[in-house]
Amino acid sequence: MKTLAILFVAALIWAAGLLAFATRVEQSTPAREPQTADGIVALTGAGSNERIAAGMRLLEAGKADRMLVSGVNREASRQDIRVVSRAAQRLYDCCVDLGFEAADTFGNAQETAGWVRARRYDSLIVVTADYHIPRAMLELGAALPGIDLQAHPVATPSLDARRWWRTAGGARLMVFEYSKYLAILGREMILRLGPKDAKPTAAPASTAQGG
Repeated sequence: MKTLAILFVAALIWAAGLLAFATRVEQSTPAREPQTADGIVALTGAGSNERIAAGMRLLEAGKADRMLVSGVNREASRQDIRVVSRAAQRLYDCCVDLGFEAADTFGNAQETAGWVRARRYDSLIVVTADYHIPRAMLELGAALPGIDLQAHPVATPSLDARRWWRTAGGARLMVFEYSKYLAILGREMILRLGPKDAKPTAAPASTAQGG
């Protein structure tokens, strides 16, 4: 009986957390106008075209000097990405870098961290899907301690963030993303309790191509 009571309480806490997570996703868009930063990173994944185009609009607006598109499909050409970014050729050629190494959100964070350190940036605007932004910010925060990160979530056309529970696809996406977020949150809490130089070597509960 005691075990059932504990499980019931745990389930209630999990469900309350899911509702809070979903509310956070719903209220994250439309995104606020970000402050000017050193760089912009657009993380690929479901709805990549919208993410890349949103990052490009920020670059065109002078919100940063340079943008990285992280997790680009190896079969995509530079011209392919320019087309979906809807970028002017001159700005694209001078100021957009493509990263082909990342295959998931953990990889996005590592790829972005290398780019940021190589350019000695201190601030970054992070562009990704609304449902993906909480987990992406956790991963990037872990990979880039001390760097000022601004979230710039992009609404997902296929997700009704306000009524996500009404469709099987929306419910599945929100539950899976919340579970992945909890896994990363748990990992970071454990790492904080361990040696200060401990670093994750794998990407638990991350989705391919950046989420």
